[in-house]
Amino acid sequence: MYSPDQVRYEPLPLPDRVRLDDDAALSAAIRFRDYMRKRHTVRDFRPDPVPAEIIAACVEAAGTAPSGANHQPWHFVAISDPGLKAQIRAAAEEEERAFYAGGGGDEWLRALEPIGTGVDKPHLDIAPWLIVIFAQRYGVTLEGQRYKNYYVPESVGIATGMLIAALHHAGLCALTHTPNPMKFLAPLCGRPESEKPVMILAVGHPADDAAVPAVAKIKKPLAEILTLFTG
Repeated sequence: MYSPDQVRYEPLPLPDRVRLDDDAALSAAIRFRDYMRKRHTVRDFRPDPVPAEIIAACVEAAGTAPSGANHQPWHFVAISDPGLKAQIRAAAEEEERAFYAGGGGDEWLRALEPIGTGVDKPHLDIAPWLIVIFAQRYGVTLEGQRYKNYYVPESVGIATGMLIAALHHAGLCALTHTPNPMKFLAPLCGRPESEKPVMILAVGHPADDAAVPAVAKIKKPLAEILTLFTG
């Protein structure tokens, strides 16, 4: 929440400067790239608990993401309570049954076949944490005044990507799950009308027999995702 005296422009000298020479920068970029290549989306989790402090630190990292007008239009609900996780699983599977019964459309269902997904979502019970990500349609000042948020999907997408990277950096796996529709999440998580749920992340350590679909390891080559214009 903002107060009017917090939103005046006041330039602040850059508090942190991270500068590497070209060789060090390239080395750091390659190390990070290679580490991120070890990130895998899994559906098979160990039930082993993960300390809440680790989840909180990763969410704090996500909260440093840039956002439209610096409004930070996101909220993260981290859940380890077994009862609430079970409720989320039951509601998600109800939506998934309708989706896989034809609600998703033939093309979408065919696209999912190589991934091996289905109605049953046991990971929503087994993973020690579920992080539900909400996008704030609008904000409210400390004085109760409503204000518009800008570039909400883009901002929340950036923060979510940073959260997934932070979780991987902490040695955890995360599964992105987007039941459609997911209106059930706001009341279950006690979130206001101003917020829209956009994703569930199941978070934890992979099971000993965890597997990934082979197609998930097929990534577009650099030439397909990068265009360079150099002088």
